[in-house]
Amino acid sequence: MSKIIHVALAAYGMSGMVFHGPLIKANPNFKLDKIFERNKNLSRREHPEATIVHSFAEILSDRNIDLVVVNTPDTFHYEMCKQALEAGKNVIVEKPFTQSVSEAEELIDLAKKKGLILTVFQSRRLDGDFITIQKIIEKKSLGRLTEFESHFDRYRTYIAQNTWKETGNEKIGVLYNLGSHMIDQALVLFGMPFSVTSHLDILRDNGAVPDYYDIRLQYKKFAAILKCSYLVRNPGPRYSIHGTLGSFQKWGIDPQEEALKNHHTPDEINWGKEDKTQWGNIDTNINGIHICGKVETDPGNYNLYYDNLYNVLTKGEKLLVEPEQSRYGLIIMDACIKSNKDKRTIEIKF
Repeated sequence: MSKIIHVALAAYGMSGMVFHGPLIKANPNFKLDKIFERNKNLSRREHPEATIVHSFAEILSDRNIDLVVVNTPDTFHYEMCKQALEAGKNVIVEKPFTQSVSEAEELIDLAKKKGLILTVFQSRRLDGDFITIQKIIEKKSLGRLTEFESHFDRYRTYIAQNTWKETGNEKIGVLYNLGSHMIDQALVLFGMPFSVTSHLDILRDNGAVPDYYDIRLQYKKFAAILKCSYLVRNPGPRYSIHGTLGSFQKWGIDPQEEALKNHHTPDEINWGKEDKTQWGNIDTNINGIHICGKVETDPGNYNLYYDNLYNVLTKGEKLLVEPEQSRYGLIIMDACIKSNKDKRTIEIKF
């Protein structure tokens, strides 16, 4: 009989409700044993199999728990990850990894010392559109890359009440939220850039944290441009990629998050499959043949993250998201803040 990984969630907010709870429930290799809710019992309806606890200590002291998902507000990531590792638990932590590079380095060293797995939930690596553009870039279907631009725009004019995501410093805004995903994608595709130029802003009336960024990551002979705004009512392409042979553009967003919000699960038929109206457009030249038309989007699957983690824990396979990679993301985000503050380009040294 294969080993079952016993899991505890450190919180049951949006991340627990929409992502980790359903993904764990749909994966037969994992069992959700405990959920930490400080004052409520919201998880009982969807996860009657799990015990609700009202202190993190009850999770840490449970010898049956193999894996703790630290999906709490960002300011708690470092301390709760540290406590879980010290208690001998493997850890998944939501993005952003921590709020500082030094905190990330300490946790990485602690996990190695304890012989435990520490990984960051960079789920957007498993978006269908990102999987598709990886293939286009790896196959050099556009020739030598000259420019890469990605957007993660929303139209959200209001300031949400009673949420930690709307109060605090620049490390609470969209840079450390959606930017964590976009920077991670750029690092997966291209590695560390030579330099970073960034502009952050607060566009919404009465906003307290950044809700806009424009980041330029400079590489050899091309740039990766990452943009996000909460005031885009009619968004343009999600990705625009240009090369010496042609271009690729993709609109729309991966359907998995919306499906999870509507209580669908990854074990359903056609999970992550995108409607053909959302497929990207390519116009290029391959082996002397002009190619112009639609590119079918590969299906995404967030549960591949948990499949990989299971194989890491039971078979010693390579980790999909290594914590060192997310540490590089924190270096980039620090450079973004400095670039915006100093109004200059920041060289990256690592």
